[in-house]
Amino acid sequence: MGVEQQYIDLFSQTEAMICRHSAEVLNAPRAAAFADFERLGFPTRKQEKYKYTDISKFFEPDYGLNLNRLDIPVNPYDVFKCDVPNMSTALYFVVNDAFYNKSLPKFNLPEGVIFSSLKEVAEQNPELVKKYYGKLANTSEDGVTAFNTALTQDGVLLYVPKNVVVDKPIQLVNILRGDVNFMVNRRVLIILEEGAQVRLLACDHAMDNVNFLATQVVEVFVGENANLDFYELEETHTSTVRISNMYVKQEANSNVLLNGMTLHNGTTRNTTQVLLAGEGANLNFCGMAIADKNQHVDNNTTIDHAVPNCTSNELFKYVLDDQSTGAFAGLVLVRPDAQHTSSQQTNRNLCATREAHMYTQPQLEIYADDVKCSHGATVGQLNENALFYMQQRGITAREARLLLMFAFVNEVIDTIRLDALKDRLHLLVEKRFRGELNKCEGCAICK
Repeated sequence: MGVEQQYIDLFSQTEAMICRHSAEVLNAPRAAAFADFERLGFPTRKQEKYKYTDISKFFEPDYGLNLNRLDIPVNPYDVFKCDVPNMSTALYFVVNDAFYNKSLPKFNLPEGVIFSSLKEVAEQNPELVKKYYGKLANTSEDGVTAFNTALTQDGVLLYVPKNVVVDKPIQLVNILRGDVNFMVNRRVLIILEEGAQVRLLACDHAMDNVNFLATQVVEVFVGENANLDFYELEETHTSTVRISNMYVKQEANSNVLLNGMTLHNGTTRNTTQVLLAGEGANLNFCGMAIADKNQHVDNNTTIDHAVPNCTSNELFKYVLDDQSTGAFAGLVLVRPDAQHTSSQQTNRNLCATREAHMYTQPQLEIYADDVKCSHGATVGQLNENALFYMQQRGITAREARLLLMFAFVNEVIDTIRLDALKDRLHLLVEKRFRGELNKCEGCAICK
C-alpha cells in the first residue's frame, strides 16, 4: 500500500479516540469509509480523473493531527479583523478542522437557521444530520472522500428551513494553525429546504509558515425553488496543499451560483460534482486561478444534467506566471431523458511566460437529441499588439502587462452578486498581480 500504510496503522491505533471525540452520526459510516480507503488508496496519476495531479505524494510526509481535539491557543475573533468595506457579514470560524464556538457573532440568524458545529448538531439533532450526511459523498468511489470520512470529527453545518431568506451574507473563515507540519480534515454540510435563500463566503487562510495539508468534503443539498450563492476564496501560502471534493444536488427550479477563486496557494486540487436532479434547475459555475512560482491549481468538474429543462453555464479562467501549472477538466453529461438542456462551458487560460503550463480537457457527453450545448477552451499568451499599443501611449511594459491580466480575469469577478465583495476582489487581484501581499487590511493573521 506504500504511503497509505501509515494512515491505516494510525486509524487502527486511534479509532476509539477518533470516535470518542466525535458524534455517533459521524461515527456510523466511519468503518465502511476506512474499508473503502484501504481498498482504493490515494488517487494517483494512473487514474484518468487525477492525471494532472499526483495526490498520493502529498500524504507522504509525517503530519501532525489533532485527533485528541486539544484546544488550539488562538481566538480568531481577536486576531482576525478582516472586514470587506460595506459588506456586513455574520462571521464564523473553523480553526484547523474544528468549529470555533467559544465566541460567536452577536448577529442573530433568522429563526430556524442553523450555522454551527457539525458535531454539536449531530448530537443535538441526529435525525437531521443522518438524513443528509454522506448521502452525496460516496466513499466507495474516491479515496480522498473515503479518507476524509474516516478521519473527520467535526465540521460545519448550515441549515436553512423552508421559505426562510437569510438577508445578511454568512462568512466562514477556515484558519490553518500549527507549530509543526499539520494535516486537517474539514467537513461542510449545507442544507437548503424548499424556497430557502442564503449567501455564503468561505475563505481559507494560513496563520503559520509550516507545511499544511487540508482535505475537505462539502455536501450541498438545494431544495425546490431555493437559491444559494457560494463563494470560496483561497488565500494561503506556498507551503499549503488543499484537496477539496464538493458534491451538489439541485432540485426543481433551484438557482445556484458557485464561484471558486484561488489567489494564492501551494497546490490546489478541487473536484466538484453537480447533479441537476429537478426540472428547471439553473447553475452558474465560475472559477478563477492566479498562480506563479511553482504553484499548481487543478480543477476537475462534472455537471450532470439528469432531467429535462435545466440550464448550466460554466466559466473558468487561469492566469499562470513563472513556472506554475494549471489544469482544468470539465465534463458536462446530458442523460437520455434530459431533453431541452441548455449548457455552455468555457475555459480560457493565459500563460504569461513560456515556462508556465496549462492542461485543459473540456468534455461533452450528450445522450439526448433536443439540446443546446457548447464548450470551448483556449490557451494563449499576452497579446503582443495590445502591449505595443499601450506602450506607445506612455504605459510602461510592466503596467501594460498587469492591465491585460487584470482585464482577463474581470469576467469571473463580475459574476459575484455581492457588490462589496466584488469591489474587494478587484483590489485583491490587482495586488496579487503586483506581487504585493494579497491580504486583507487589519488582519493580524496575514501580517
